[in-house]
Amino acid sequence: MEPEPSSQEISKKAAKKEAAKAKKAAAKKDSAATVSNITIDVPDPLAENYGDIPIEELQSKTIADRVWTTVGTLTDELEGKNVLIRGRAQAIRAVGKKMAFFTVRERIDTVQCVLTVAEGLVSPQMLKFAAGISKESFVDIEGLVSVPPSPIKGASQQVEIQVRKIYVVNRASNLLPMNVEDAARSDVEIEKASEAGEQLVRVNQDTRLNNRVLDLRTPANQGIFRLESQVLTFFQQFLLNEKFVQICTPKLTAGTSEGGAAVFRLDYKKQPACLAQSPQLHKQMAICGDFGRVYVIGPVFRAEDSYTHRHLCEFTGLDVEMEIKQHYSEVMDIVDRLFVEMFDKLNERCQKELEAIGKQYPFTPLKYLRNTLRLTFEEGVQMLKDAGVEVDPLGDLNTESERTLGKLVLEKYGTEFYILHRYPLAVRPFYTMPCPDNEAYSNSFDVFIRGEEIISGAQRVHLPELLESRATECGIDVKTISTYIDSFRYGAPLHGGFGVGLERVVMLFCALDNIRKTSLFPRDPRRLEP
Repeated sequence: MEPEPSSQEISKKAAKKEAAKAKKAAAKKDSAATVSNITIDVPDPLAENYGDIPIEELQSKTIADRVWTTVGTLTDELEGKNVLIRGRAQAIRAVGKKMAFFTVRERIDTVQCVLTVAEGLVSPQMLKFAAGISKESFVDIEGLVSVPPSPIKGASQQVEIQVRKIYVVNRASNLLPMNVEDAARSDVEIEKASEAGEQLVRVNQDTRLNNRVLDLRTPANQGIFRLESQVLTFFQQFLLNEKFVQICTPKLTAGTSEGGAAVFRLDYKKQPACLAQSPQLHKQMAICGDFGRVYVIGPVFRAEDSYTHRHLCEFTGLDVEMEIKQHYSEVMDIVDRLFVEMFDKLNERCQKELEAIGKQYPFTPLKYLRNTLRLTFEEGVQMLKDAGVEVDPLGDLNTESERTLGKLVLEKYGTEFYILHRYPLAVRPFYTMPCPDNEAYSNSFDVFIRGEEIISGAQRVHLPELLESRATECGIDVKTISTYIDSFRYGAPLHGGFGVGLERVVMLFCALDNIRKTSLFPRDPRRLEP
């Protein structure tokens, strides 16, 4: 056992931290004062090379033939070339009276710009103007690309721009509710700085969400939502290639699609109505309308008083429904190929985004098999029992049991993505088809990533009499879904499908700790804005 530090040692460490903090603050203050104290009594011959762009010049007054370069394409191949960029002023650091470093950010990419006072190139007035630009302002910068002798730590691009012209397109407020640089730091970086005697700002989740527009500018968030866009794109492309038809279902319904009380109720022209918990009933009706294979992308509403890390009151649902010929494994086959190919594409095409996410929220890549593992619910229960975890064989798995099973599966099969099927019928929705050999179980499945459920699916009941009895058993007023049940009276094919939450997929693929990180503007029981 290591001896505890003495009070003298503790006081020395505290003094060291305070000294480092004071030194940094003093250096920052001196640097700013140096530039702000520059006094100029003579006209500036370079006055046209900097300033705030007048509003009339920003109102689509003319079509210019100016050539713009994106920050992400600035490489050493452009050395010596004159470029024009537009981005946000992320950081401004003056060095004495004759030099300033200016970091410009364009979405996920950053570049260091240098202003050096030199006759005919940069004037003291221009340096003072640049140093006075508020953070997060939009700026246009023109200058020469150069390659510094040593690596640049504070920017993604490993070249500099020797500034010749700088203009403010739009000024941000001098006082921001939070600093984007603070919001972009990882917990690891903050802890290391603390050990070195430097106190860095830690931005909490509520502050981030209350100022979401600023928070979205961090590299990690840019990566998260660009990756989320790729998930949507691939989901559509894969299903279109498999001859699925995209449909748009109503979000106002007369009854509940899942049963229970977790619905947002409202008045619809003096008729009781609900916000749709899912497109379930309407996508099944589309199958009865002979579309064969359909998918829906749209908002889903759940009025659950859930404050967990993985639940939202509104999320984006990715729903699939399809005719089957013989067995509900045909639906699981689609899930298998869809997600394995999606994971492959994300790892292949989103390396830059994944790197940005991992820098702030470190994670290990998802482990998955080429052929997705399938276990029956009974097999999963047995694995838990063998590990000393008692579960109800005819009940649902709670969050802890799911996580434990995820760990057991990873240890035994080497995968964090798997399918668990033949769930107990009692814990599934009324439209789920019972198993033919044991009616205590159902032709249904859940899919897991890193020990958490992301998908629920099943073969559906296509017989109207069975649908009515099942709905009644689940406490659903049959009258509120009469048009749905009637659609099966006219001849319905065997079919099945599944639903997945977009935000949860991205959260678990990137091993993030909260679903609010993957919702652009989260809606939970406490939050209705921004």
